[in-house]
Amino acid sequence: MKLNTREWGHGDRLAVVIHGIMADSRCWWRVGPALAGRGYRVIAVDLPGHGLSPRADDYPPELFASSVVESLPARPDLAIGHSLGGLTLGLAVERLRPGRAIYSDPAWRLPIMEGGVPLTDMMAAAAALTGEQIAAMHPGFSADEVAVEVEMLKHWDPRTALSLSKVAGSDFTPAPVVPSLVQLADPSFLVAPAYAAELAEKGFEVRTVTGAEHTIHRHLFDDFMTGLDGWIQA
Repeated sequence: MKLNTREWGHGDRLAVVIHGIMADSRCWWRVGPALAGRGYRVIAVDLPGHGLSPRADDYPPELFASSVVESLPARPDLAIGHSLGGLTLGLAVERLRPGRAIYSDPAWRLPIMEGGVPLTDMMAAAAALTGEQIAAMHPGFSADEVAVEVEMLKHWDPRTALSLSKVAGSDFTPAPVVPSLVQLADPSFLVAPAYAAELAEKGFEVRTVTGAEHTIHRHLFDDFMTGLDGWIQA
């Protein structure tokens, strides 16, 4: 599946960025220009079922990964994946082979909530959220960020969440086959402290962005960028 992309910058270094569920390439509206200002050409994808990318009847994790590999240049200098984008990057990393990989609050272990309900089942209802509801759920979002969320939800296929419910409880933790940073929210509902310790033992560098919600780059943009010190070139 060939994915829709958007770009920022014309630098000599290439960065690719992969959004989370319910979002699309527009969620990087501040990160893309910031990386471009550091000398990167930045390519953001719309994952299958998101933004302007094609739809499918089913969305297994491998569809996201194989579509990213097909749609992005191999061996970028930097790859960043948030949440579902982190899951996707982890599945694609051996084929994509970035110089460095950054996983922002990655969804490598999709949780099952109390009562046995997958979290992704609950997410499927989010397509109908209003701007007022989004602002209440994300009190740290600016008005611009809320407006972006409203527009992204209009172009999201909730079947992506229902398809991922089939693999809730599975473990998709990748190996750090390239230098890899895991950046965590505070607290992270996807990466508990014990799991974070496991990742550090496996060879990931693990950093927490104090006070950040799950969408770190949208909630605390400046802290998100500071949290990448040493992992992105000046």
